[in-house]
Amino acid sequence: MTFSSVNNIVLASGNPGKIREIQAILEDHPIVPQSAFNVVDVEETGTTFVENAILKARNAALRCKLPAIADDSGLVVDALDGAPGVISARYAGVGASDQDNLDKLLLELKGVPDELRTARFICVMVFMEHADDPCPVIAQGVWEGRILDHAVGENGFGYDPVFWVPEQGCASAELSATVKNSLSHRGKALKSLTELIKAKEAA
Repeated sequence: MTFSSVNNIVLASGNPGKIREIQAILEDHPIVPQSAFNVVDVEETGTTFVENAILKARNAALRCKLPAIADDSGLVVDALDGAPGVISARYAGVGASDQDNLDKLLLELKGVPDELRTARFICVMVFMEHADDPCPVIAQGVWEGRILDHAVGENGFGYDPVFWVPEQGCASAELSATVKNSLSHRGKALKSLTELIKAKEAA
């Protein structure tokens, strides 16, 4: 089986924002969210992005009997010693909304000057041909920026409204989907992943 011949790839996520972004980037490969198979999110017990991405990909491949892509991503803020990190989606607690997480982040950074609000989005992307794949393909993407002191913009999701993109002079939530996908951690990780898969197939 080759990546280009796969009819469907299950995405180990039910996050609508992630699904839109990944499908837009992998436009030649039909992506089916695991929710279409009534698969619920696996518990993210890993302490790193890599561990959690593998957990999610293996669970989706096992439950759906299809090749699977999973990502684990988050925001790493220097002034907070790397937090929110792997718990970015539940920074304000299990079941927290995007707004809850944003509010907690801005509160934690209250009074921190701009020059110390450096941060980056990190995404680890994993592709598994099947649940017992002994050699999953793993790629990483990093997007550097800093954290604003208030939210701006209406696009994107998660922490996008407070993530300042220096090269664009605006927040991530002010970027079009096309521009964001060309710059983002997820876009970089997916591009790297597809290149690694093709190299593996050609070896």
